[in-house]
Amino acid sequence: MSIEYDKIEKAAFILKTIAHPVRLRILELLDCNNRLSVSEICDQLDCEQSLTSHHLSNMKLKGILTSKREGKNIYYSLKEKAVMNIMSCLEECQCNMG
Repeated sequence: MSIEYDKIEKAAFILKTIAHPVRLRILELLDCNNRLSVSEICDQLDCEQSLTSHHLSNMKLKGILTSKREGKNIYYSLKEKAVMNIMSCLEECQCNMG
């Protein structure tokens, strides 16, 4: 059984986009919270704002997240909620992480 090339390309694109520990943690935070500001995400991750903003912008550019400006704050939320299915699958994986 062969998966269509386009589906494989799409899966690789999504996996490359989220394949970073900070990005995975951001996804988990946004899954648990409908939306969060950049500063709220930074506080919860204990991460620098410039690094957090870089990851958020990348995932927004690639269609995983959406954002809305309210005054001085930018609030992010999941645009592609189905990406959390990938997270569920990864939690079930029994790979050796030695």
